[in-house]
Amino acid sequence: MSAELALADLLGDRPAAADGYVRLAVDGGTWKALAVGCAKGLQELSALWADGPVMRMALNDVPRALRAIVTLETDAGRYPSVAACHAPALRLERAMRDLYGVEPVDLPDTRPWLDHGQWPGRQANAPYDFLPVEGEGLHQIPVGPVHAGIIEPGHFRFTANGETVVRLEERLGYVHKGVEGLMAGVFVEQAARIVGRISGDSTVAYAWAFARAVESALGWTPPPRAVLLRAVMAELERLSHHINDVGAICNDASVIAFHARCTLQREDLLAVANACFGHRLMMDCIVPGGVAAELTPEGVGRIRGLLSRFEETRAEMLRVYDSMPSLQDRTVTTGIVSPELVRQYAAGGFVGRASGRAFDARKSFASAPYDSIDFDLKTRTGGDVDARLMVRMDEIAESLRILPQILGRLAAGEIRSDRPASAGGEGAALVEAFRGDVFVSVRIGADGQLARVHARDASWFQWPLLEAAIEGNIVADFPLCNKSFNCS
Repeated sequence: MSAELALADLLGDRPAAADGYVRLAVDGGTWKALAVGCAKGLQELSALWADGPVMRMALNDVPRALRAIVTLETDAGRYPSVAACHAPALRLERAMRDLYGVEPVDLPDTRPWLDHGQWPGRQANAPYDFLPVEGEGLHQIPVGPVHAGIIEPGHFRFTANGETVVRLEERLGYVHKGVEGLMAGVFVEQAARIVGRISGDSTVAYAWAFARAVESALGWTPPPRAVLLRAVMAELERLSHHINDVGAICNDASVIAFHARCTLQREDLLAVANACFGHRLMMDCIVPGGVAAELTPEGVGRIRGLLSRFEETRAEMLRVYDSMPSLQDRTVTTGIVSPELVRQYAAGGFVGRASGRAFDARKSFASAPYDSIDFDLKTRTGGDVDARLMVRMDEIAESLRILPQILGRLAAGEIRSDRPASAGGEGAALVEAFRGDVFVSVRIGADGQLARVHARDASWFQWPLLEAAIEGNIVADFPLCNKSFNCS
C-alpha cells in the first residue's frame, strides 16, 4: 500500500471558504496518499464524484474540525481508484463510472452499479454476477427487487446454511432517476424543487443542504428568522421519521400495538406541519435565501402542544419496551455492526451512533442555529437492532429539547432575502438528516445556472454495513435488521 497522507498535514494553515471547506487541486500521488490515509483512519471519506474532466473528493477530519474538497485532473477520464485501498469508495466509484464514464484504475469490482442494462443508447450489460460463496450445504434465496408493500425496490441475494445467513449481497439502483442530470444547466429555483424530491423522507434536509451550498457559492445570507425556521422544520422531520421507524421496527417484531401508537403520533405531527407550513412533509418550504413558509403565533402554539403529546408517547413507548422481554429478545444482539466497520465507513446517523461513533453534523461541524443550542450527542455501544432503536429514542428526546429553544428565539423579521448580484461560484454543505449526514455540492456558472450539483445520502455508507449486520443471523431476522437501518 502507498504511503498515507493526513488531511491535516496537507491543509496546513490554509483558510477555509465560507462553507467551511478548504479547496485545493492535487496530483495523482497525493490523491492516492489521501485515500490510504482514509484507510488508516487519518481522515474520513465524505463524498466522491465526477465533475467534467476532474474528480472531486470531500474529506473530513472530525477531531480537528477540518473539511476539504480535493480535485484531481483525470487522464482522459482515468484516475487512481480510491476503493483500491479504501472499500467505502467502491460503490461511489462504480456509480460515477456508470454515469460519467470515468475509469478508476485498479477498481476492485468493475461490475456496474446504477446501470442495469436498460438505459437508452447503451449496450445491454452482461448478466450481473453475484459474488461466489463456497461451502457445504449452502443455498441461495433471491429476494426482490419487487417487494410486498409500497417500498423502494432492491434485490437481496442471501446465501444461507439452513436458516443462518452466510452472506448477503445487495443490488440497488433500480429507481435511479438521473437527478444530477436534471439539475445541470438549470437555475437554482428549479433545482431546489428537484433536490427536495431526491428522498421524500429527507426533503427538508436536502433542501437545507442545497440552500446552504448555493448561499455559500453566491455570498447569499438568509435572514436570522429563516435560519431558525429551517431548524424547526428539520427537527419536526427528524421526529416524524424516528417515531415512524420505532413503530416499524416493533411491527417487524410482531408488536403491532406499538406500531399503531407510533403511526398515530406521526400523523399528529404531519397534521401540525401541514397546518403550520402548508405541506405535510414541508416540501419546497426551504429555498435558497430563506424559507417560503411563515410560522404564525398560532403555529408556534400548535408545535408546543405537539411536543407535549410527543413526550407522552415517547415515555409510554420506553416504559412498554422495557417491560417486554419478548420484544427485546428479538432486538438485543440481533444485527450487530462492529465499531471498526462503522469507523471505516464513517457511517452516520443512528447506524453509526448505535456502534459508538460520536458524529452528528449538528455538533461535529455546527452551523447556525445549532452552534448556539444546548443538546447532547448520544451514542450506544451495542451496535444491534436494540441500540439503533434506542438511539432513535435518545434523539427524539433531544429534538424535544431543541425545538422549545428555537421557538423561544423566534423574533419578528424577514423570512427570505434577495439574491445578490454575484453570478457564479462553488459551495457545499453537510446537514444532519434523520438517518445521517446529507452532503450537497454545487458549482454555479457565470450565467447563473448550475453547472454541477452532487448530492450524497448517508445511505451510501450504511447499505454495505447491513450486509455485515445480517451475517450469522437467521433469514427471518432480515426484515428487522433492514428496518433498523431504514436506508434510502
